[in-house]
Parts: sequence; C-alpha cells; structure tokens
Amino acid sequence: MKSPVVKRSIVIAGHKTSVSLEDAFWKALKEIASARHVTLSDLVSTIDSERRHGNLSSAIRLFVLDHYRTGGAGSGAGSTGHESSERPPQSAMRAS
Repeated sequence: MKSPVVKRSIVIAGHKTSVSLEDAFWKALKEIASARHVTLSDLVSTIDSERRHGNLSSAIRLFVLDHYRTGGAGSGAGSTGHESSERPPQSAMRAS
C-alpha cells in the first residue's frame, strides 16, 4: 500500500517553506518531535541546519530512518538530547 505524498508548509528559521513527505514520514516526525518535547518546526529546523547535501525532504526521510534504526537514541541530525524508546508506527515499518 502506497502512502500518499503530503505537501505541508512549515516555518524554518523564520521563513515559511513547503515540504513534501509521505504521510508515514509526517506521522513519524511528529512522534519524534513530541517524544523530544520540541515543536515540529524546531525539529525540522535542526535537521535542515545539520544536513550536508540533498534536499530537505530527503534529509527528513533519512533522519526518521536513522532515528528508528538506532532505536530513537537521539543520534544524527536533529539530536536534542532527549532519548526515546518508542517503536516506529506500523506504516513506517512496512516495506514498499
């Protein structure tokens, strides 16, 4: 089952931008932000500031993947020092 791509506006460093992600990635990103007690905008701003190449959507996907691969240990882009042991949503775990 395909997850539809959803385009959303988000404020990063005071500037509004649009980001297109599959719904499963938006849900996972919101869960990570909530677990770290940061806003979605703050988390995306951190991911954006720490990315080395690629577009923002790709950087977010890689961040979410890394988060769940490392068990939510807070490593990689967007680390805020808060650890999470939450499991990824089933939709994020399904293979395409």
